[in-house]
Amino acid sequence: MPKYLHSNEVALHNSADDCYVSIHGSVLDLTEFLANNRGPLAQPIIEHAGKDISYWFDKNGDGPVTVKTYVDPDRNLTLPYTPMGRFLHVPPPTPDSDWDTDFGTPWWCNENFVIGQLSAKSRKINVVNTLTQQEYVLEVCSEETISEIQDRYIAYNGHAASYTWKRLTEDGEKFIGLDMDKNLEDNGVIDEDLEFEKLHIPDDFYVPVIHIYYNDDLTIA
Repeated sequence: MPKYLHSNEVALHNSADDCYVSIHGSVLDLTEFLANNRGPLAQPIIEHAGKDISYWFDKNGDGPVTVKTYVDPDRNLTLPYTPMGRFLHVPPPTPDSDWDTDFGTPWWCNENFVIGQLSAKSRKINVVNTLTQQEYVLEVCSEETISEIQDRYIAYNGHAASYTWKRLTEDGEKFIGLDMDKNLEDNGVIDEDLEFEKLHIPDDFYVPVIHIYYNDDLTIA
């Protein structure tokens, strides 16, 4: 599982039987949790599977994530704000003997459900295998190192670790190796999406190209 996930990856897990959500930068896998907690209180979560639900919660600095609240004008009580419908581990608005409080840590604070961090921005690169001339466009997270991007590329080439990753210099004169411990931006592969947006150029007008060169030491696939 990658350290970072982009929003399109999270969006693929959009059902009760395969449910990811993101909350204030963290990606949670709630699949098993929902399987063990079927019922009406699970429904709001299922309906938002694959989405960012940060707006359900408040987070102050390094403090814990808490469910948003509002003040009931009739009773002058602070209650959970759940316009999407009350969901699992949120207490009822009035005392209820059926309310089970022995669940421990609320699911939105349970680190066991966290599988990675939501990328602030994804970007696409075109990986060109100079040995086979095969090309694959990968959507990657801007925070990922080249080594982590290489891990993604293994899905297309089991011998990915046997290649040196390079980019063409700005003057187009030569190829230079990429630092596997740095991300694309720090390796000089500039993200020009914002500039394209200013000029009203489609973001897929140009996709940066990374060339990979086969080494002699064949890894075991």
